[in-house]
Amino acid sequence: MKLQDFHLEIADWLREDQRTALLDLREEVFILEQGVPEQRERDGLDTDCWHVLARDDAGRPIGCGRLTPARKIGRMAVLQEWRGRGVGVALLRELVARARTQGWPDVALDAQVSAIGFYEREGFVAQGEEFEDAGLAHRAMRLDLSAAATDAEPPRDLGTLPAGTRGETADARRQLLADARHQLCLYLPLLGHDSYASAEELAELRRIAISGRGAQIRILLHDPAAALRNDHRLVALAQRLSSAIQIRTPVEEADRAYISAYLLNDAGGYLFLPEADRAQGRAARRDRAGLAPLQQHFDAVWERAEPASELQALGL
Repeated sequence: MKLQDFHLEIADWLREDQRTALLDLREEVFILEQGVPEQRERDGLDTDCWHVLARDDAGRPIGCGRLTPARKIGRMAVLQEWRGRGVGVALLRELVARARTQGWPDVALDAQVSAIGFYEREGFVAQGEEFEDAGLAHRAMRLDLSAAATDAEPPRDLGTLPAGTRGETADARRQLLADARHQLCLYLPLLGHDSYASAEELAELRRIAISGRGAQIRILLHDPAAALRNDHRLVALAQRLSSAIQIRTPVEEADRAYISAYLLNDAGGYLFLPEADRAQGRAARRDRAGLAPLQQHFDAVWERAEPASELQALGL
């Protein structure tokens, strides 16, 4: 059963298609639905912000949000027909997670009064008096990120792994490979020489691939030809163990625009990098709730993807 029928991606404001998707969403929600003046909505800050975009299974944009360098969440917008289906919560949690990876002590936002309860359920605290912005009543809210990690009631142990530097990310990747039993999913827009290429990593991948009945490693790779040209060791391993290691290439435009990378294992662990070319993300050894939307996204893209023809010629 699918837990949700949408997925998140990091949006690059400098890319015309992603910028258009963000602006169209915000126009429909803020300008047309709520009557916010266009000059107020387009505030000139977007170029310096970190944006997250939600899409439905068909790749249509359905929600968005941004994080400013001033440690403030804003432009949270979800299409009317998608409200109440978890999109807003997913967007907010992704933005908060990004703030945490930046090492910020807190993050703030200006909430419409009607949405205060929504943010309070995620730990935000309202501060000060109500004020008007673009004709709508708002109130400032703040989330203490250090306090959120040390609530009075101990949080469930997720086996969180540090993943804020290249070294930490490599350590997390090795740990999650070692934790895997029989199955693994890798989403790789990029495949550099320093990822899945060490003797230790390749030994774990081989162990999983020959672990017995049900062993399966599925890899979604945007550019298999480049991996082949670069003689990446993961490709060589896949050639030798082609019955257990399958590689497909996303072909739809929305899938090709996805810039995040992740690893999912069958022990409930994951490593997620919002931007594949930056070794900064989040990881946990035991967090099936956090893994679930990534698994749903992987399975959906896998069904749409095609076998990597560049590798088929070599017997894959």
